[in-house]
Amino acid sequence: MIQFQNVTKVYPNGVQALKKINLHIFKGEFVLIIGESGAGKSTLNKLITREEKLTSGEIIVNGIKISTLKAKKIFLLRRSIGMVFQEFRLLSKMTVYENVAFAQETIGVPVNLIRDNVAQALEKVGLTAKANNFPKELSGGEQQRVAIARALVNQPKIIVADEPTGNLDIVTAREIMRVFEEINLQGTTIVMTTHNTEFIKRSTKRVILIDNGSILRDYKGKVLTS
Repeated sequence: MIQFQNVTKVYPNGVQALKKINLHIFKGEFVLIIGESGAGKSTLNKLITREEKLTSGEIIVNGIKISTLKAKKIFLLRRSIGMVFQEFRLLSKMTVYENVAFAQETIGVPVNLIRDNVAQALEKVGLTAKANNFPKELSGGEQQRVAIARALVNQPKIIVADEPTGNLDIVTAREIMRVFEEINLQGTTIVMTTHNTEFIKRSTKRVILIDNGSILRDYKGKVLTS
């Protein structure tokens, strides 16, 4: 599903964000990526989605080799990946329905199919009744659910989530985590970066600890005790 083969990323300013990373994330896994700020977590996500180019090595996502992927073909990669961010990135002048539908409109999905696909995505995140609301009328947790629905609507094989609970209180964060867990149970692979120590300590999911650009630990959850 996702393979990193001896991957190094060096930014133009000389910062080495990742150092010879070897990693295999399997279909249907739910993986938590943890580490201090600047450890390389976000860079890893950006390499998966081809927001950044790797410096050396190889990354294979859904059978696509990232190193040789031409710019005009990046959209093919991203159609199979849903992205969720700490900032909700919703369009304030669009309704909930329109925000989710926009992800389909940009890839040319027929209007009649968009209607059904958006309805299904909103149902999965529990926001059917909010379809005609605007983002400013929603709570933070509801706005993040809209962002998740937008990521889901194109039926991606993978969701990459970068600190999706970072701006939420603990109760709302737990609710959002449950949404991701339900999505994962339906077969979607999820790669999530997080600073939430509660999730890390309680989780039985795979946890990858990145430190100074290298993988320090790769284990199933409930190992950390402090």
